[in-house]
Amino acid sequence: MAASITIYGIPNCDTMRKAWTWLAEHGVAVTFHDYRQDGVDRGQLEGWVAQLGWEKLLNRSGTTFRRLSPELKDNLDAERAIALMLEQPAMIRRPVLEAPGLLLVGFRPDDYAAALSGFSAQDPTP
Repeated sequence: MAASITIYGIPNCDTMRKAWTWLAEHGVAVTFHDYRQDGVDRGQLEGWVAQLGWEKLLNRSGTTFRRLSPELKDNLDAERAIALMLEQPAMIRRPVLEAPGLLLVGFRPDDYAAALSGFSAQDPTP
């Protein structure tokens, strides 16, 4: 039986679309978790931060983050970044791909190819 892979993000994101296309072309089955509809679990987000660092997960280039007041953007630390990402999940860099022993943030074809060899085929689109 193949390992379960979940892709986290929002459906109208160009980077998500690129990841879905790559996954479909390479026959990798995933389950989609929509941040906006399904929310984000604090414990899971804290685990991602512990593993990767909040700096890698917080999408500072997106419009949601850029629209924040300077008071909210300045002097960020892990706890403040987690609170922001929980309040506004669009601030989480996309996609996050998670499976047992695997956690990738963002989409880079070479990283996906190296990490996902051997996963099973199905339609990954939502």
